[in-house]
Amino acid sequence: MSKIDVVRAAMVEAMKAKDKERKDALSMLLSALKNGEIDKRQPLTEDEENAIVKKEIKQTKETYDTAPEGRDDIRAEAEARLKVYKEFAPEDMGGDQIKEIIVQVLKELEIDSPTAKDKGKIMKVLMPKVKGKADGKLVNEILASMFA
Repeated sequence: MSKIDVVRAAMVEAMKAKDKERKDALSMLLSALKNGEIDKRQPLTEDEENAIVKKEIKQTKETYDTAPEGRDDIRAEAEARLKVYKEFAPEDMGGDQIKEIIVQVLKELEIDSPTAKDKGKIMKVLMPKVKGKADGKLVNEILASMFA
């Protein structure tokens, strides 16, 4: 069952429960997923669906963070949408899992003690392996902490 079907089913449940806030958030997520499918002109893969959900979460966080002071209505709406979106987001990798992948990449590249000079080379191989599964900022911090 694709994420579009899951979101649509959840939206129907929200409509039956007369939960307007949840229905609106699910409607926005559903349209983002459908637009992604239309742009691609074929069904989305699970990774692509997850990437769209993460993108929506990121945009909603930005809306929350950039809301003018005194506009609690905007912040409350963004907070409610975030709560709904997170239900459909994949679980992010933890620090230990990221470290394991970094160690594998270092072995693959035959780098014993990484330095800041190796960062570009490492990230080039590392990021495709963790894309959509881990926060890039966290990956960068963990890698930086491993430099000799």
